[in-house]
Amino acid sequence: ATQQQVVELERLNQLKDDFLSTISHELRTPMASIKVAVQLLEMVLRPAHVLEEAMPAQRYFHILKTECDREIELIDNLLKLSRLDAATEPLTLSTIDPAIWISHAAEPFIARLLTRQQALILALPDRLPPLVTDLSCLQQILQELLTNASKYSPPGSTVTIAARSTSAGLQLSVTNTGIAIPAAEIPRIFDKFYRIPNSDPWQHSGTGLGLALVKKLVTHLGAAIAVESGADATTLIVTFPPDSHP
Repeated sequence: ATQQQVVELERLNQLKDDFLSTISHELRTPMASIKVAVQLLEMVLRPAHVLEEAMPAQRYFHILKTECDREIELIDNLLKLSRLDAATEPLTLSTIDPAIWISHAAEPFIARLLTRQQALILALPDRLPPLVTDLSCLQQILQELLTNASKYSPPGSTVTIAARSTSAGLQLSVTNTGIAIPAAEIPRIFDKFYRIPNSDPWQHSGTGLGLALVKKLVTHLGAAIAVESGADATTLIVTFPPDSHP
């Protein structure tokens, strides 16, 4: 009976994933058309000075553009999760210097953190071994980890990106201060759509897909991810095995 329940749960879970994949495919085309329409509308309205900052139309247009981009990002994430589950996402490998790459990849987040009165710290040694990886996947992993760290940290907190070479391989970590994850919740934070019960879903917008996507991408790269949380700080650590070094 227990085995039958497990099989049935797996079947239902697969049906859910198939449904989300199908819906995402169906929504992607109309949302892309809406985005093109928004871009064309902006080209028409801006020369006519309708989108000046002092005019109400600017605020409404900004909402339209932002929400359109957010929905497309959600759909793209669902489709990417579907491809990763089906093992159809290709890898394009290249060799990078981790310290140089991290420094450049983190630059766009500095202004975003400043608007939230947060500070970004880079703790990178002078020399790190080269890393062979897929830059697109690595970029999305770092983006999601930084976005998540900033979102759940209060003003005045810090977000730290660190890297180090260990016997287990190259470790890349993102730490945010000011909040800790309850120990009972840690095993579930990589589940799709999961939100920590103690967090305010209205204060922190999102779908709960970010860390689920991170876990899939990390696995796709042949790496591993771990969580350490306590004393008002949370660290997510991605470890790339030694064979990812040339």
